[in-house]
Amino acid sequence: MAISSLTQRVFTAVVLVALLLPALLFLPKGFGLALVSVFVLGAAWEWSAFVAAASPRRIAYVGAVAFVMAAVAWVVPARLSGTVVLVAALLWWSVAFAMVLRFPFKVGRPLAAVAGACVLVPAWFALLTLLDTPSGGRTLLLVVIAITCAADIGAYFAGRRFGRVKLAPQVSPGKTWEGVMGGLLLAVAVALASAAWLRMPPGPAVFLGLSVASLSIVGDLTASLFKRGAGLKDSGSIFPGHGGILDRIDSLTAAAPLFVLVAGWLGWLGAR
Repeated sequence: MAISSLTQRVFTAVVLVALLLPALLFLPKGFGLALVSVFVLGAAWEWSAFVAAASPRRIAYVGAVAFVMAAVAWVVPARLSGTVVLVAALLWWSVAFAMVLRFPFKVGRPLAAVAGACVLVPAWFALLTLLDTPSGGRTLLLVVIAITCAADIGAYFAGRRFGRVKLAPQVSPGKTWEGVMGGLLLAVAVALASAAWLRMPPGPAVFLGLSVASLSIVGDLTASLFKRGAGLKDSGSIFPGHGGILDRIDSLTAAAPLFVLVAGWLGWLGAR
């Protein structure tokens, strides 16, 4: 009997949560840092398909992303504040949002190459910042993943049930404004639950949930833009029902830098 797409999505998600979350939350910090780095480099390999067709050039692109990651790790915090990297990421996502609004246009390979580094490296840095926070960092890693997943899940089911008005039909025809509303509501609910868990006030948590979930949608749309520019539906096929690594973390790439900034401003970093 054929397995439905939804069943595949749910089964894969359950397996990923069961395997990856305990590894990130409970195994030694070095393992978590390595795991995040491997995932980001795997996403860089998938992104390289937007940049080049030949394998040697794709491998070279992954090497270039790895070099930028190493350079950021060397420069921060010895010579540069990590906040600079995170703010620069937000500037990039402002540019990405403008590109989503302007699409369709010809997506050149140089643009795709630069965009890949702008998408992946700051997200990697933000996730490592959470893992490296001595008090409560891993808890907040779980929170940002939960908010991002809630936005995705809420949008998926609300869009399927109520979706009528297209969000960005030129970029991602399946997404609707009704789905956006469902995603934002579920993300805020998760943010409020997280605030209660961390004994933080609920008001700022609403802002955190709305802002992070909203930017996660931009991350999803940006990846869709480059996939469409390259003529691809999915970035890979490693996860049944979900596609590739990039298909799973595209929302998180935008959400993570903003989450670290806002959580720091709200006093959540080191809260537990």
